[in-house]
Amino acid sequence: MDNNNVLQRLRYTFDLSDDQMIEIFALAEVEVTRAEISDWLKKDDDPEFKKLHDKPLATFLNGFISLKRGKKEGETPKPEKKLTNNLILRKLKIALNLQSEDMLAILELSDFKLSKHELSAFFRKPSQSQYRICKDQVLRNFLMGLQLKHRPKETKGSDKGENSKPDAKK
Repeated sequence: MDNNNVLQRLRYTFDLSDDQMIEIFALAEVEVTRAEISDWLKKDDDPEFKKLHDKPLATFLNGFISLKRGKKEGETPKPEKKLTNNLILRKLKIALNLQSEDMLAILELSDFKLSKHELSAFFRKPSQSQYRICKDQVLRNFLMGLQLKHRPKETKGSDKGENSKPDAKK
């Protein structure tokens, strides 16, 4: 899934302002400008659109964990240079303090069914035989379920939500 789209969906779902987004990056000890955030959140056909690379999104997710769970003692976690859907899902699970049942319920809000075993396979080490790659469809439905859970009034009448228009191309 496109990193810019993940950031757009999280911003919309949790109703984050520019200042809050800057603060989230600061919690991960990275300084970003309002202009950078604005460029990452633009539609991909906008001339000022900037692609969000893995490291800044990993930094944002680390800051989001600190915001939701509190800052850990010791050294700030280093952002991953390469993000996968599995890592994004894991970081959201940690940030929102979700158990497997919670995640399955969120997926069900977007009419996506997954077994507990299928879900746990996403969180295994890649070297384990039961490990499975989290496909875009799973992450997209999880983000939609989060949106339905946290902003139900705005998304009830629509099957996609406000910030999912770029997905229509996929």
